[in-house]
Amino acid sequence: MKISKMRIILVSIIALTLQTGASLAQKMRQPVYPQVVDARHASDAARSFFASFFTAKSRHDVDATMQHFSPNLVTYTDATLGWPLDGYEILKATFEQYMPTWPETGLSYPTRIIGGTESAIVAFTDTPELFGGELRILGAVDMKDGTIIRWVDYWDSRNFDDALYQKMKTLEEKFPTDFKESGIAVRASKKIRSISSQLQKAFATGDAKAASGLFSYDAVYEDMALRVQLLGRAEIEHYLSRVLSKAPFGIDAKLRHILGNDLGGGFEWIGSSATKVKFGITALELDAQGKISRLTSVYDSRDLTESELQGLDYLHAEK
Repeated sequence: MKISKMRIILVSIIALTLQTGASLAQKMRQPVYPQVVDARHASDAARSFFASFFTAKSRHDVDATMQHFSPNLVTYTDATLGWPLDGYEILKATFEQYMPTWPETGLSYPTRIIGGTESAIVAFTDTPELFGGELRILGAVDMKDGTIIRWVDYWDSRNFDDALYQKMKTLEEKFPTDFKESGIAVRASKKIRSISSQLQKAFATGDAKAASGLFSYDAVYEDMALRVQLLGRAEIEHYLSRVLSKAPFGIDAKLRHILGNDLGGGFEWIGSSATKVKFGITALELDAQGKISRLTSVYDSRDLTESELQGLDYLHAEK
């Protein structure tokens, strides 16, 4: 009788253990962040890599996150706040400082991936629990041998808490202007290099017609900083003909770095003298004919004066 009871207890313990293990395994398989990513312009390898990276980051797992970075990391820079985290150990120490303070609800997840595993532009969201406000970011990512060697984040801080922004931002005299692009080779494909160079040159010379000729007929143009969205090549050309002389990415702006593959990518740029915006990024999605089907730019509109911002808003509204 005692043996039978022991067997029953043992079987119950084993069953409970298996059930608990299965539940944990199922939980580990469940996505930890919203599955909203548009990866139509990314390679399969890039899609898998960034899914792994953002899963580790959203689980606040420092070691798993750092496995995605090369020991020879050049930099991870927040261009908006002026945080140059140069080198693997400095980045790891930063994650070790912040990640343990993030609540379980704090997530970082991709919404778009453009490019491959040589270089890419990734649109992602950091929820407010991570850094005190919601961040919608375009990250410029260069990789080598399957790990990240350079990452630069660009985002618009206009709706970020003023006091927190001033507390976190690097002082003007120490603000970096070099994002270490010269320390690596350009890893973008020939096609995206050609299109990016042509577009940036057209912007920098104020040639709206040449720029619009690179877009597909039904292209979408987005400026995240100005909250602008345009539909169609004709409207894009009309808008560019008015804005390029006054926009930070327009006349006189300079090309910094190109990223991506034949599916898309884009370029980082140094701002024109028209405004105090010092830099930004422009992401490009390409169609099967190699035309730009979607452009998305972001820069810190906080650096625009009120009159500059109103002027650019008026140029968008003007018909």
